[in-house]
Order: sequence, then C-alpha cells, then structure tokens
Amino acid sequence: MIIQLKKDIQPNQRLDLEQGLNQLKIEFYPVVTQMGTYFICTPKQEFDIRKIGYFKGISDVHRVTGNHKMVSNKWKVENTIIDCGDGVLIGDNNLAVMAGPCSIESEEQINDTVESLIKNGVRIMRGGVYKPRTSPYSFRGLGMEGLKMFYEACNKNGIKIITEVMESGQIEDMMPYVDIFQVGARNAQNFNLLEALGEIDKPVLLKRGISGTIDELLYSAEYVFKSGNEKLILCERGIRTFESAYRNTLDLNAVPILKEKSHLPVVVDPSHGIGIRKHVIQMALASAAVGADGLLIETHKTPEKAATDGQQTLSFKEFDELMLKLKQLKTIL
Repeated sequence: MIIQLKKDIQPNQRLDLEQGLNQLKIEFYPVVTQMGTYFICTPKQEFDIRKIGYFKGISDVHRVTGNHKMVSNKWKVENTIIDCGDGVLIGDNNLAVMAGPCSIESEEQINDTVESLIKNGVRIMRGGVYKPRTSPYSFRGLGMEGLKMFYEACNKNGIKIITEVMESGQIEDMMPYVDIFQVGARNAQNFNLLEALGEIDKPVLLKRGISGTIDELLYSAEYVFKSGNEKLILCERGIRTFESAYRNTLDLNAVPILKEKSHLPVVVDPSHGIGIRKHVIQMALASAAVGADGLLIETHKTPEKAATDGQQTLSFKEFDELMLKLKQLKTIL
C-alpha cells in the first residue's frame, strides 16, 4: 500500500497518521522524492482501507501488491515522462534516440559525433568516460578530463549527455556535466550506488543485469525511487544465455512486460543486445516496433578504429540509414 501525502500536510496531521498506522500494526517507510512524500506500507494482514482514508493530510491511498511498489503502475496510472530540460523528453510517446560512441576518445571524435547527431535531429549523446572492462589491460576511459571535454562540445550545441557512473564517489564530481546518469549492467545490483543516485535530482537510466530478471531490474529501480529519485528509465540491453552466436540475447519480450508492470519509460540498447554491427539496425527497428520509449545506439565515424566495442558500432552512414528507417517505421505504427 502507498499513502500519498498532501504537500501542505501539517505536522500534527502527519503525527496523527503515524499513530493511526502504529495502532493498526502497519509497518510504514517514509519516502521523500522530488515529486512528493509517501508512506510505503507493508501490512501483514488484510484490513479495511477506509480506516486510513479518513486521516487529514492524505492525498490518496493506493493498494499495491508486490515488493516493488513505487515503480509499479498499480498506483501511478499515467506513465512517467522524464524531462531532461530544453524540451528533451523521454517517455512522451516519441522515440528518444541516444547515440554516440562506446567510449569518449578525443575532442575531434566528439565534434564529429555531435555533427552527425545534429544532422539527424538527435538531442542526447551517449559516451563512456569511465569504462567497466572485463580485462584490466583494456582501455578504461578518459575520466573527468574526457567528461569535461564531452560536456563542452555538447552543451554549446544543445545536446544532453548520458554517461555511466561506476561508483558513488564519482557522482559529486560528475554532477555539473551529466544530464542522465547510466548504471551499467555490471552495477545493476550495486545497491550502495543505487541508493546514492536516489539522493540526486537528475535522471538515472538503469540497465538490466547481465543475468538479471525483470523483477531484479524493477527492484533496482525501487532502490533508487525509495531513496528519493523518481526520474528513472529502465533499459533492456540483452542478457547472458547459453547462445554463443551473438554477444547477448536481446530480450524484446521485456519491453511490453516492463511497460505492463511499471509506469517508467523503457528503452532498448540493441548495440549491446546483439553485439554484431550488421544486425543492429534490424534489432533497433524491432525495439521501436514493440513499443520502446527510446534507443541507445553506438555510432562512430570509423568503428574499425574505435577504442571499444567497434564490432557492434554503426558508422555514421549506417546511423543515417537507421534514422531514416525509424522515421519510415513511425508512419506505420
């Protein structure tokens, strides 16, 4: 059960409510976000919800079963729209494309990518400055110097930035330069990081874990929401299965299921999902067709020379082709 408090609730009204819940032996957890204040209740037995509804200072009472309550659409009927500022929205029934290289490499690379995005009307650029790598000897990003260079080029061209944060200690330094914080698949259940991201007022994109279930992704989102941040985006990026013919198994079933279970926007990363460049366009189109709210696409001027993930990265020409096909697809959906 979720009790939504009025914004102007008086201290004595809140105290009366807390005492009433205690008398009914209902455990509750206060949650304060950018949007409002809630009591998350976990009653151990059935009770008449009208015993709660008469308390003053309550905006609404929602009966929500299951353990991921705040991200459930059983209490929030309208889907969440993420406002990144300057008219850049995710979840507003328009497909949001977030494109760019796997790794930020140089100023020239950033400028070339920005030019490609502007040409295609894309307002969000992806790019990693901290890279989680399986091998400790692989390129691991340019760090804060790369992020500042990334920000300078995008900011003057009206483009928003999404980039991965690896640990809670990086958040404060990254805050001035990041519009959307990405939690990668390897950190999908790093609960300390998730709680830290719950304390900021910027959108957070959560990628599904490498072997994570849909429920586990929703639990991760619940950690962020419960810590105070409602600005959440869910991302399907492929899961590890027994199949070895491609990098991951892109679970497009997850898109309608997540949208059925949650009010949060759902985006897809087909680049990581299949991991094979020549098939990324088809999987991106399939993602849009099943109702994704956005796409994360890796693109690079010369993918063969990319520092990371060149095998799954579209060239600018291929990215142009994808954007054209997405426009054509939109006319028939």
